[in-house]
Amino acid sequence: MTEHAVDLPAEREGAEAYEPHPHRWRILGVALVVGSMSLLDISIVNVAIPSMRAGLNTSSATIQWVVSGYALAFGLTLVAGGRLGDAYGRRRMMLIGLVGFVASSAAVGLAPTATLVVAARLLQGAAAGLLTPQNSGLIQQLFRGRERARAFGLFGFTVSTASAIGPVLGGLIIAIAGEESGWRWLFLINLPIGLAAMVAVAKMVPKRPPESVEHGARIDVVGAVLLGLAVLSLLLPVVQVERHSYLPLLLLALVPVFGYAFAHWELRLRRLNRPPLLDVELLRTLPGYVGGLAIGALYFTGYTGLILVVSVYLQEGLGYSPLQAGLLIIPFAVGSAVSAPLAGRYVSDVGRQLTVGALLVMMTGTLLFLLLAPGRDPFWPWSVPTLLLAGLGGGAVISPNITLTLSEVPPRMGGAAGGALQTGQRIGASIGAALLVTAYGLGSEPDSALRLALVTGLVLLALALAMAVRALRR
Repeated sequence: MTEHAVDLPAEREGAEAYEPHPHRWRILGVALVVGSMSLLDISIVNVAIPSMRAGLNTSSATIQWVVSGYALAFGLTLVAGGRLGDAYGRRRMMLIGLVGFVASSAAVGLAPTATLVVAARLLQGAAAGLLTPQNSGLIQQLFRGRERARAFGLFGFTVSTASAIGPVLGGLIIAIAGEESGWRWLFLINLPIGLAAMVAVAKMVPKRPPESVEHGARIDVVGAVLLGLAVLSLLLPVVQVERHSYLPLLLLALVPVFGYAFAHWELRLRRLNRPPLLDVELLRTLPGYVGGLAIGALYFTGYTGLILVVSVYLQEGLGYSPLQAGLLIIPFAVGSAVSAPLAGRYVSDVGRQLTVGALLVMMTGTLLFLLLAPGRDPFWPWSVPTLLLAGLGGGAVISPNITLTLSEVPPRMGGAAGGALQTGQRIGASIGAALLVTAYGLGSEPDSALRLALVTGLVLLALALAMAVRALRR
């Protein structure tokens, strides 16, 4: 029997039998390479913000949407992407997502105006939302027990490695192509990589058996719209504060309105026995899943903005080039890449204590960076050890939290559940990027601006720590 003919583990309702897939590790490798593309496009942009602002002759608030808009569209399509993968197969959705991601990447790189860049980034984020949940869905289907923890550890390593490569690769491309238009090649580089990934997926990832495809599966469009309106009502006022436009603050009053409408709609779909965007049964019956959602969302809210404002500070405050900024940020990502697979290996033995300890280490490193690094010349002797410490803690948060959060979720719901978990992370990332860049913009000069943004990030990480401690006590 050829590799293409080997079926994935059963994922139908009530299917409990598990047979290890003979090529599961190779399939995982292909999936992680594909997933790294969408994650790389988050970190690679961090060093390009000043260059994009100058090249497009636009405001910092508009450029914020290049980061936040991508993360927002990414987050809002994750659950739908996971649900489509559950229904129609991971291979099919990975190929569709890759086509959309490559096309939208080309649109970003060739867009003549800032408005079109933002619009294309929204489409790119939506395509990434179709790709990413297939990773967690495949892990849920292909692995069990300690092997699953190891697989999620490799997923965490992929996230950290993308964070490590992104700023350096972005800075290198801009250095070669020029700061005025070099940022465009950050997106055009996705074309050859994406085409190679399509070939790998078509060759390695098995097709879904025709009899297990859920033909006519419905996607909760209304739920996605309501959730999107709730997040936009929160995100738009944060972005507009830097422009000293306070009228959008009135939108904050709509956040609980849209949030309640979303929850009510999801409950109604459940009563009608129709698939909701977020299955409330997971929230009712699996308290560990709820806690993991909160921890992941709050962690990414603090983490994403921290790396972004440090990059902006290095370039606009200290005058470093994008490549130099990327190299100075890399200790954080290297620390994450080291600790992520180790944390995935030991999370089955240590449990939620690992998440609590990791957050404490990350916050300690961030606090030391805040106290020691701003205003120092030279900068690197103070930034390298503190960012490395923060990265060692950060890398041990992501993969254990994914493992613990999804540990009790049935494999048949792995795509939607993993998509919901990553939705919280991506929405948190979009809000965190906007919030911390806005806090940075409120500072009177670069050093005080950085300190203000870092304090804001520490507060968000403290909330994630409080949720982790609460989950540990339970």
